[in-house]
Amino acid sequence: MSKLKTAIGETALQGDLAYQAEILQGVSRTFALTIPQLPAPLRDAVGNAYLLCRIADTIEDEAALSAAQKRAFSERWVGVVEGSEEAGAFANDLGVLLTRSATESERDLIANVGRVVRITEGFSPRQRRAMQRCVKIMTRGMAEFQEEASLEGLSDLKHLDRYCYFVAGVVGEMLTELFCDYSEEIDARREELFALSASYGQGLQMTNILKDIWEDRSRGACWLPRSVFLAAGFDLRSLAPGQADPGFVEGLNRLIAIAALHLSNALRYILLIPAHETGIRRFCLWALGMAVLTLRRTYTTPAFGSGQEVKISRRAVKTVVVTTSALARFDAALKLLFTGLGRGLPRVPETACPVV
Repeated sequence: MSKLKTAIGETALQGDLAYQAEILQGVSRTFALTIPQLPAPLRDAVGNAYLLCRIADTIEDEAALSAAQKRAFSERWVGVVEGSEEAGAFANDLGVLLTRSATESERDLIANVGRVVRITEGFSPRQRRAMQRCVKIMTRGMAEFQEEASLEGLSDLKHLDRYCYFVAGVVGEMLTELFCDYSEEIDARREELFALSASYGQGLQMTNILKDIWEDRSRGACWLPRSVFLAAGFDLRSLAPGQADPGFVEGLNRLIAIAALHLSNALRYILLIPAHETGIRRFCLWALGMAVLTLRRTYTTPAFGSGQEVKISRRAVKTVVVTTSALARFDAALKLLFTGLGRGLPRVPETACPVV
């Protein structure tokens, strides 16, 4: 906090941080729930990093923008985060183009880009480098895939891995750098953590892709790999809500198995975090637990027609929170818990789960 105080006045800082906490509630209930679990020195940095990524997502998700416009705004956003582009002009130019496909909270976030970036500018050089690297890789990667988006899906698993890295794997790498900056003890395990961080992100992202098949299709995109479904005798162009074609189910189950393997890497990652760092562990465990339960619902409901049908209940979220919090210090108990949560999911060999 002392470094932030030297960057901007205390009153302005507190106002910006209050805005950051408030807007997090609007743009992500999940992160608004998990970020406060982090130790105080990490909360502001991780919250700010999430908002930087959320702004990139808002560009990607805006239906009224062409692929060329998305690429242009993505490049400008990189410039804002790196300090070479003026935040106000970016916010004004993007804000007037946002339609109802952006939520009220997302429009408010874009209007207040300047406040978000002022917080970013006050972090340590290592923290800023991690955030800038993440935003640059994410925005350029998403722009690349937006130009190729169609209802035919991605070509193969390699392209799915690449897409997941751009939108989530690089976030795992950024979080690892922020954790390492916070703790010398964690930094001593950086190499092991970094090797698993992209896979951790990919497991969470694949779970979301499978849950959000129909929402993505409504925006003209499909992130499923064609080759997996063609191998099962199913053409993604014939995909329709509520169907349970055997070929589609076979392809879906293979992707569920790969996602489950990535999520097992996520648990390995979490167990590398020192047991006494219960706040960081809770932050990671809650997201992992909710992903595993969502994956199970997707597996048992292959004919679902919307993400709401496989979304886990509030009761399930509470169960994850209470159980993983109670066991956060105990590695053996966590292994048993997640073995139980994942029981019954399809499996593939570890070689089917490349770490990007």
